[in-house]
Amino acid sequence: LILIGGFVQLLAGFLAFRKYDHLGGAAFLTFSALWSSYGATRVLCAAPVSGHLLDIGAGNTEGFTAGSVAFLVLNAFLIILASSFNVVLLCLTLAMELLTVCFLLFTLESLPLPFEIVTLSILSIICFYGATASLANCMFGKELLVMGPPLLTVQSSKKDGEDALPCVCPRSHLTSGLRTIAELLNTGAVCGVPTDTVYALAASCKHPQAIEKVYRIKDRPQEKPICIFISNLEQLRAAAPPISPLLWEFMENVYPGGIGCIIRKGEWLKKLGVGAGYSRVGTQDSIMIRVPDLTVLVHLIDMTGPLAITSANPSGEVDSTHHDMVISRLGHKLEGVLCDGESDEVVASTVVNCTEIDESGITIVREGCIPAGKVMQIFERVKSR
Repeated sequence: LILIGGFVQLLAGFLAFRKYDHLGGAAFLTFSALWSSYGATRVLCAAPVSGHLLDIGAGNTEGFTAGSVAFLVLNAFLIILASSFNVVLLCLTLAMELLTVCFLLFTLESLPLPFEIVTLSILSIICFYGATASLANCMFGKELLVMGPPLLTVQSSKKDGEDALPCVCPRSHLTSGLRTIAELLNTGAVCGVPTDTVYALAASCKHPQAIEKVYRIKDRPQEKPICIFISNLEQLRAAAPPISPLLWEFMENVYPGGIGCIIRKGEWLKKLGVGAGYSRVGTQDSIMIRVPDLTVLVHLIDMTGPLAITSANPSGEVDSTHHDMVISRLGHKLEGVLCDGESDEVVASTVVNCTEIDESGITIVREGCIPAGKVMQIFERVKSR
């Protein structure tokens, strides 16, 4: 019976750990050790072989007494923890504390038999009820037998943690998250968004004041232009810019991806949906356009129209490669951050000047995630065709 009881407690502890219930696992492993120690000591001391198989009298009690005191202290911590779970687990730890007191009194040869009987009876009832309630509630998926509420509660929740963030931070895999960020952008907010390279700050091209805010957030020099992102090349075709066949062919080979093309600016940008932000993106004569290779961002652009984009870092500092970096560095200045985990790259896109592509070819303005040599290979292949 002792071995069976100890084994059942040990099995319960193992199963609790498998379910990542560390409190339950620690409690049942402690109960297994206590039950086995108490039961084995009690039986061996009562066995009629030369008086006792285990002699704990006459000055030999120190080790057993110290062990029972250690169990008392350890179980006291379990009582405090159990009070934050449910009444049944709390009662079980209290009953185990009484059993530990029995163990202590037994080692001191002062254990009253009625006290031991009452303690074991209480423990048996609680164990039977707790096992039955857990089994029934798990089988039927609802609380058929009451386990009781926690007596101690910690006032913290996921919602509280979210409220502590400096801005709205929805997850990118949720449709509601995309809609939240899209609504913010459409009302003139500035948000952090993932791209196919590093994280970026985004503002709607319909709101020039939002683009101005991007400059203030980053402390970005006014002479440094901001590019725009569109969701697909067909949007550009519909705007009918005066682009040569060679440039069209080149863009078809690099979009979508981590290459941005600088082309000549014109009124066609308004057909693209740039609107009131026309004068705040690009330079007076040119604009860099990119089609990102990231589904989440493409869907967002479809919901907002073209976005003014620049990397999400204070000007002159390293790029942000995780949404946590954006939140910690700039979150207090933003209305929202679309959280998408680690970025696909650790550096920004490669920028190519294509304004003189028919006359003198292309020029690498900034080498980023796509090597300059690969860009030139693509251009030479397109040009030869």
